[in-house]
Amino acid sequence: MSCSSFVGHDEAKRALVLNAVDPRCGGVLFVGEKGCGKSTLARALCSILPAATPFVELPLNVTEDALLGSIAIEETLRSGKREFQHGILSRAHGGVLFIDDVNLLSPEIVSLVLEVHSRGENLVEREGLSIRHPASFILVATMYPGEGEVSAHLLDRFGMCAGFEHIDESAARIAVIKSSCGHGDADDDRTLSDSILKAREILPHVSVRERLLEYIADICLTYNVAGHRADISMLSAARAQAAMHGKREVSREEIDLVAPLVLMHRRRELRPPPPPHPPEQQEAPDEPDRNQSPPDTNQDQQEEQPQDKDDNQQIAAPPVPQELLPQSEEVFSVGQPFRMKRLFFRKDRIERAASGRRTRTRARNRGGRYVKSVFRQNRSIAIDATLRAAAPYQGVRNRTNVVVIDEDDFRYKRKERKMGHLALFVVDGSGSMGAQKRMVAAKGAIQSLLIDCYQKRDLVSMIVFRKDHAEVVLQPTASVEHAARRLRDIPVGGKTPLGAGLLEAHRLLERVGRKRPETRFLIVLITDGRANQAISGMTPEEEIARISALLREQRGIDIIVVDTEEKGRFTTTDRAAAIAAQLEADHYTIDDLKADMLSELVINMKESSTES
Repeated sequence: MSCSSFVGHDEAKRALVLNAVDPRCGGVLFVGEKGCGKSTLARALCSILPAATPFVELPLNVTEDALLGSIAIEETLRSGKREFQHGILSRAHGGVLFIDDVNLLSPEIVSLVLEVHSRGENLVEREGLSIRHPASFILVATMYPGEGEVSAHLLDRFGMCAGFEHIDESAARIAVIKSSCGHGDADDDRTLSDSILKAREILPHVSVRERLLEYIADICLTYNVAGHRADISMLSAARAQAAMHGKREVSREEIDLVAPLVLMHRRRELRPPPPPHPPEQQEAPDEPDRNQSPPDTNQDQQEEQPQDKDDNQQIAAPPVPQELLPQSEEVFSVGQPFRMKRLFFRKDRIERAASGRRTRTRARNRGGRYVKSVFRQNRSIAIDATLRAAAPYQGVRNRTNVVVIDEDDFRYKRKERKMGHLALFVVDGSGSMGAQKRMVAAKGAIQSLLIDCYQKRDLVSMIVFRKDHAEVVLQPTASVEHAARRLRDIPVGGKTPLGAGLLEAHRLLERVGRKRPETRFLIVLITDGRANQAISGMTPEEEIARISALLREQRGIDIIVVDTEEKGRFTTTDRAAAIAAQLEADHYTIDDLKADMLSELVINMKESSTES
């Protein structure tokens, strides 16, 4: 199928044409449902480019060596000199690099592709070689969000994004059928190709007035865009659009045409805005979640129905003064986030094909950092260690001009790379969290932890327990923005079924563990520890002890208990510390998480190794 005969999706075709005129537009990402024609249109780009233009597809199982290039082992051993074997990025120079289902590709590989694409050259330094070669190409990628997400920092590095939807009109669907049967006009492709070539000639002479630069900046500020890539991409796209119109000066018309493509994937926020004062109308609910019902109240509104019996009705002898709890269900605002100390977790010996930025693990594939040589055979030969092992025997092996290597001389690389965790937030939403505005501080701490998870490329999930049950309000996702929206809507009220929260966490870990056995889990329990509701025939304390034993038996889990109780008060109970001891978890107050505290965040983990 040719590009000009592709039916509909004019914005997506515009993005391809603009990148064909000027690759500095930053590439394009097609997002939509399966079967909408994303890959078909991407491959149709060849029909409007010169015949000799390379078109390279990146396989999902590509390794770092195959992508960037590496030592040609056979040639090196045969000749005695280090020989470099160019990778896929070298073949894509001057043409198109196409990534189908980019969300299924390793984030580290995607990051390498985007880094080389932005620089326009590939720099490889390994095994004593330093190779630099040009790698300028048009980047086109597709993704179906239902099969996985791409983190915000990677999305931002795509210059443009176009959405795809199914065609509902009968006439348009008939046109798609005819187009797929080859009923297109080749003359239209040639006309479009000629227009692109003319635009490339005009492009160096296209200018932009100062007031239009201010217009671009105002648009990006209006849509709360982070960083400056949007401004730069919008300028490049507007210049390319003006060149396609045959103009030598950019006007607002060109900027308005390209702005939706540049801003579609960048209109996002990491930190929620401060709560409105006075309260404004509640924002529209985001996409439905089968595990969460929408909040019933705004931040400062209260339900007419009375709250369940609160946490402090069980009064021990002698009686102590009770804290004033909210008398109805209430949604508290998010407290001020803070800069956190660095989290450290033990390093295990499991080999994984993982990615992220939190904890080091052994790399199963060819990616990662070479840390030592081993005898265990794998696909990565350690040339330096192999040559050192063979060197003492060259005299008895009658060496002439090349190194003689026996099978016993081979050494192999052990590589390490950083991985992300699945951070599971188990949040206490009971009435006692409303006392002394504990939930405000707790939400601020959770927001700070979410920011840390975003920086370390963790997946996040959230469970809230209150009244007589616990529910998963956020399934595991890479979208920290989605988690922040869920956090704002957590209400407070009812009893504290802490055992239900821990049991729901155990069930979620088992479900994810069956699908992805190599997952490293981090449970963050945020509570004041005042459990007073059981979901079984046992007492709350017995229930927590039984479920804690189940969690301790699971491997690959780190647990942190964040104690929200205000210390130094007459009513301090330190129940969260006792629960942390049962879980063999680390116990911290909210102040302990802050980077400006003198105490270290993590001193002793369950194992002696605390390497990050």
